Amino acid sequence: MTLPVLEIPKGERACCAQPAPRPAPAGPTPARTVALLVLGLAAWTALYLVIQPLSQWIAFRALPLAPGSHLGESVAFFLYDTPKVLLLLALIVFAVGIVRSFFTAERTRAILAGKRESVGNVLAALLGIVTPFCSCSAVPLFIGFVEVGVPLGVTLSFLVSAPMVNEVALVLLFGMFGWKVAALYLATGLTIAIVSGFILGRLRLERWVEPWVYESTRSAAGYEAERLGLAGRVGKGVEAVRDVVGKVWPYVLAGIAVGAGIHGYVPEGLLVGIMGKSAWWSVPAAVALGVPMYSNAAGIIPIVQALLEKGAALGTVLAFMMAVIALSLPEMVILRKVLRPPLIATFVGVVAAGMLAVGFLFNAVL
Repeated sequence: MTLPVLEIPKGERACCAQPAPRPAPAGPTPARTVALLVLGLAAWTALYLVIQPLSQWIAFRALPLAPGSHLGESVAFFLYDTPKVLLLLALIVFAVGIVRSFFTAERTRAILAGKRESVGNVLAALLGIVTPFCSCSAVPLFIGFVEVGVPLGVTLSFLVSAPMVNEVALVLLFGMFGWKVAALYLATGLTIAIVSGFILGRLRLERWVEPWVYESTRSAAGYEAERLGLAGRVGKGVEAVRDVVGKVWPYVLAGIAVGAGIHGYVPEGLLVGIMGKSAWWSVPAAVALGVPMYSNAAGIIPIVQALLEKGAALGTVLAFMMAVIALSLPEMVILRKVLRPPLIATFVGVVAAGMLAVGFLFNAVL
């Protein structure tokens, strides 16, 4: 028996038909992304070139202040350094944001897992430069590294390198003092991170890690690498600028304001006597002063610039800056959640010894 075929009237077929899915909106083409990048770089360059003459015009023509006066020099310093630092910061953070789109925290742990200490210390210090890090993330990063079997010394190399040798410090040093000082800071910072982590690893201090860290059963295995095109990675760069610059600009303003005061009002001879090469005790005093302070590179480097301009020795100032950035008291308090006091004290002592060595070395040879 053949069953009759039921035909749906045309009108009803139309009402029952499912609408065709709309195509997803197309993102920016690579050519358009490149064109926007070129235009943005051109605008950035134009702004950078007018900072110096514009700051001089505002300070000594528009206000007007007397050239050479304490107030005039301080205001000119502030008006010049503020946009200069923020522009440099935005550019380098944008570039590093793109680089960081290739390095998730999970990928960093996977790269370091299972590496021998000597190789691992070097890799950890290098990865610290491009991996997002701040004091508040010290504990979860430490736990994640321990979970996947990263040796303690390698983990500590990363914890030294990530805050101290970061893109903000490098770009500001490059913009203010040139590539030689920036390269010097990079080399010495990496050396301290590598050697400190290696020494701490040789001391076998795992017993001073809080037991609950090793008892954690949360697995960190497996990660999904982000598949981003050019537009997506540029978006990550823009997001990094919004996030980093949005957080650090108050420190930038505060640091530049302090630097402007030093530049305009502090007599040169005073700082030469306190932080000059002739004062042997200036390096240990600078490290001891820097440890309890809390700042980041964006806030401390304008102060460093003013100190150097007034005659402070480069080695002393580098040791002071490293202590402020890498051995801040708030970070030690946060690390207390996972490390016992003897390990924290040893960590601070070894890293501080490296900073003292850097200070004395460069005061002697430069």
